[in-house]
Amino acid sequence: MSDFPAFPPDFVFGAATAAFQIEGATREDGRGSSIWDTFARRPGAVAGGDTGDTACDHYRRYPEDIALLKRLGVRSYRFSVSWPRVQPAGSGPANAAGLAFYDRLVDALLDAGVEPAVTLYHWDLPQELEDRGGWRDRDTAHRFADYARLVADALADRVPRWITLNEPWCSAFLGYANGVHAPGVRAGTPALAAAHHLLLAHGLAVPVLRGAGARETGIALNLDRVLPATDDPRDVAAALRAETQRNLIWTEPLLGGRYPRSEDDTWEELVRRQTFRRDGDLDVISAPLDFLGINYYTPSVVRDAPYRDADPRTRTADDNRFEGAGMPEARHTAMGWPVAPDTLRDLLVELRERYGDALPPVHITENGSAEEDVPDAGGTVHDADRISYLDGHLRAVAAARAEGVDVRGYYVWSLLDNFEWSYGYGKRFGLVHVDYATQRRVPKDSYHWYRAVIAAQA
Repeated sequence: MSDFPAFPPDFVFGAATAAFQIEGATREDGRGSSIWDTFARRPGAVAGGDTGDTACDHYRRYPEDIALLKRLGVRSYRFSVSWPRVQPAGSGPANAAGLAFYDRLVDALLDAGVEPAVTLYHWDLPQELEDRGGWRDRDTAHRFADYARLVADALADRVPRWITLNEPWCSAFLGYANGVHAPGVRAGTPALAAAHHLLLAHGLAVPVLRGAGARETGIALNLDRVLPATDDPRDVAAALRAETQRNLIWTEPLLGGRYPRSEDDTWEELVRRQTFRRDGDLDVISAPLDFLGINYYTPSVVRDAPYRDADPRTRTADDNRFEGAGMPEARHTAMGWPVAPDTLRDLLVELRERYGDALPPVHITENGSAEEDVPDAGGTVHDADRISYLDGHLRAVAAARAEGVDVRGYYVWSLLDNFEWSYGYGKRFGLVHVDYATQRRVPKDSYHWYRAVIAAQA
């Protein structure tokens, strides 16, 4: 590790997971149904017909997983709370048994010397709220604030770092525009309404968390470094539409207190006929953040393209006249994503240049790669490609810090192989290999590499 860049002593090295992807126990102790429970049972929705019913059985095996975190040497563990486990119908009183699980989890983490970081929403909306409109309905934002109060009142005395929402782009556009994620809706303007109501939910939750004693409150956005395929003005314009849909729809309201100036060209009649925005919403949404979480995996190279749907009445909010052009020269992960670590540095520097002092301290709240993991005879995975990926991206974080970007933490995605949403169990991101038939956990070479990185920094 002698040539590895140095990080300051207070830099947070962590690992991350999400409730639905690892917990299992979907019918235990009063947990309600989520949109992902429903979606996974839709024929053809998830590869292999996989569900989250068992996942990594973390609900029962969390002591073993905390022992893995302790051995890894991470300072912080980012996990999410399952909304339907805490509040089965999405409203009303807390389910005591559900809250008790997270109470035990937090105490066990602290006993192991690992700082808990809580994500309140990682896509598992209670099904009863979806039945009433889900994120398309403004009332869901207020229900989220109520849920935030229940969790914060129980845990904020011991949890210093809070993330309101994880990747709202996925919730709005994959869930309500092209329908490849739960709840599997294909819509136009309603997807934009979902995006706005997610932002409003975040804004309503921030003062609730602070009032309960949370020391740091932020949001985790999956931002893209968007590049035009060529210098052709049509491709440059397509890249701005892509950046509006992926980045600016979130960062402009959150950090700038405004809607993107480029949205009229991006969504045309969809945004012009909207009725979901109200006076005062931007003031709620743009409450100052203690940190901005950024989930980063791969850049997007795009070119101009026609509408996929010629009829504006049925056009979806993700149909913005651009298409991926790819990076054929780059190595690609098992997800088919090009590996270009320097683009993470570029994204961070660009954010600092665009927002200046309005950009709060940054945590990289997810970064990792799915690879073709093949265990050897002893069950160990020699994942050199994952190590190379993580090494490159950590160096990109160090480069951004050297250019003045205030990056204070880095969380690997993920601690464990897990349920990878619509890909089921076919894609593996973990530092730890999970045999789903036996639930045996075996640290991969990348686990030992990351442990050595952290130890060298100490």
